[in-house]
Amino acid sequence: MAEQKATNVHWHEGDITREHRQKLLGHKGATLWFTGLSGSGKSTVAVALEGVLNEMGVLAYRLDGDNVRLGINKNLGFSAEDRTENIRRIGEVAKLFVDSGVIALSSFISPYAADRDQVRALHEEAGMDFIEVFVDCSLEAAESRDPKGLYKKARAGEIKNFTGIDDPYEAPGKPEVHLRSDQQSLEEEVDEILALLKARGIVSAGL
Repeated sequence: MAEQKATNVHWHEGDITREHRQKLLGHKGATLWFTGLSGSGKSTVAVALEGVLNEMGVLAYRLDGDNVRLGINKNLGFSAEDRTENIRRIGEVAKLFVDSGVIALSSFISPYAADRDQVRALHEEAGMDFIEVFVDCSLEAAESRDPKGLYKKARAGEIKNFTGIDDPYEAPGKPEVHLRSDQQSLEEEVDEILALLKARGIVSAGL
């Protein structure tokens, strides 16, 4: 857990609550945390889900690993310490989205279980829905896709600390959603997530 360095700071409560914002939007906020190997299809399913939710009138926003590293986390690398800080920061950002009533679609390799558990605890302590989506894919299938050519570079020694090659990936033990992207169609993956969102009452079952 990151240390609180600033002193004499206090949370300022407003008059508009999370419930007010959810009523305005017509649905609850939640964080869907897509985790899996590079090339497993995390961003692909998040993009597809965002499109479907938009068509349903549900406000969602994608927080994608590379996108975040081009902005708020541009000063972080891929060491274990930087990966932990990367996930901590985006967990806090996702929590703000949920508080605003938005569904945050967070797509990050997030290879360490402890880091993901920390984000889960952050949400649960605030009474927020955190849904871990394990986009499961064999290393062989992910490497055969290699959409960014990263596995090829990692195998050649051009990239260090690459998850699945010279850095570990700790798979979720009990994810709320377990997709198998090398076996399921994209439509099946989206439908599975939507079914859970409706069952939890995050979006209306009638949508």
